[in-house]
Amino acid sequence: MEKFDHVPSVADTLGLGNRQRGDGCPGALKMHEAADGFIGRIRIAGGRASSEHLAALAHLAEEHGDGDIHVTTRGNVQIRGIRQREAFSSAVCELGLLPSIAHDKIRNIIASPLSRDLDPLVADLDRRLLASEEVTGLSGRTLFGLDGGDGGITAQHPDFGIQLISQREAIVILGGLPTALSVLIDAAPQVLIHAAEQWQRIRGECWRVQESPELRGQLLDYLAELPECSPTCETVQLTKRAKAEDAPIGWLERSDGRVDLGASLPFGVLSARVAQMLAASDKPVRITPWAGVVVCDLDEDEAEAVAKVLAPQGLVFDRHSPWLRVSACTGLPGCTKSRSDVRGDALSAIRTQALPDPSTADAVHFSGCERRCGHPLHNYWDYVAESDGDYDVTVASGTPATARTF
Repeated sequence: MEKFDHVPSVADTLGLGNRQRGDGCPGALKMHEAADGFIGRIRIAGGRASSEHLAALAHLAEEHGDGDIHVTTRGNVQIRGIRQREAFSSAVCELGLLPSIAHDKIRNIIASPLSRDLDPLVADLDRRLLASEEVTGLSGRTLFGLDGGDGGITAQHPDFGIQLISQREAIVILGGLPTALSVLIDAAPQVLIHAAEQWQRIRGECWRVQESPELRGQLLDYLAELPECSPTCETVQLTKRAKAEDAPIGWLERSDGRVDLGASLPFGVLSARVAQMLAASDKPVRITPWAGVVVCDLDEDEAEAVAKVLAPQGLVFDRHSPWLRVSACTGLPGCTKSRSDVRGDALSAIRTQALPDPSTADAVHFSGCERRCGHPLHNYWDYVAESDGDYDVTVASGTPATARTF
């Protein structure tokens, strides 16, 4: 059955769930129990993954999980299939992947993967988060975003963020939308921490800034009084681009003659073996919010060699691949709430070229139930399983309904 212009509820879209049970976001210490074991989530600030990060993640996946590293839409990573929670948590700490127990679940920072100028801002923002006791009360769904200027990170609806408008200045983003405030780039991390701390003071039962236009307005008034913020006539374009247009994929030439190589990870899965190969390359790697990775700072020969080795391992370097259109939740057998093996069904749709018309909505997401875990944040074909292999198919808007009132 096909219907059109379906909009999920605000609770579905924001992933709010039942507030009575508290914040269920997993971390490295407090985990979520699934049918295939416990899920532990590790925050990699801005997706800036070093060789040491990748080697440590590969170790965790092989020794404590199902052998894979699962990339989330927030640029974080998850290990599934964990049986011994305490052993996993201890290993995360020993490997240096948990700088603060109190801040485990709130270090959600995404940043434009190709913008090297953001690297020091990512590090500064993470350092300031770790130094603030007040932010530890925030929901694990709180999202910080640093956009290099193309709008791709702003389109992920960060609660607190900036979008660059010059080499020195950025527009402040609140609740996924631009404000009329600008900030000098070097002062941006401090301003975002001020915003997050004030949000903790006033948010009540709200988890995300998008949930309350009234509280967002109060937060905006607070920021307008900070000496670091200035009113601006500059504007930024809110993009609702398709996943294939946002994701850095393929051969990405740089102005200095070097090459960055972007790849999509089908279903966001990076095997421990590939992570070890990336670690051995000793090149900077960016984990992206589009279920992908970017291997940075390669010469042309190195880029050709990396693509030749990794493409047979399942990484997708072709921007026109149907894999860039398709995402799916975990589904059966990993999730007991699912009504179907959604990843198997999605794979079958790709292989048989049975994907729906891209002119209506480019992205396609398969969900095992109405929770729609991991759905895109733009218009998409929404496949929700009703029974084994049987789907209710709609066209959905991933944009939070509350955001349109700002």
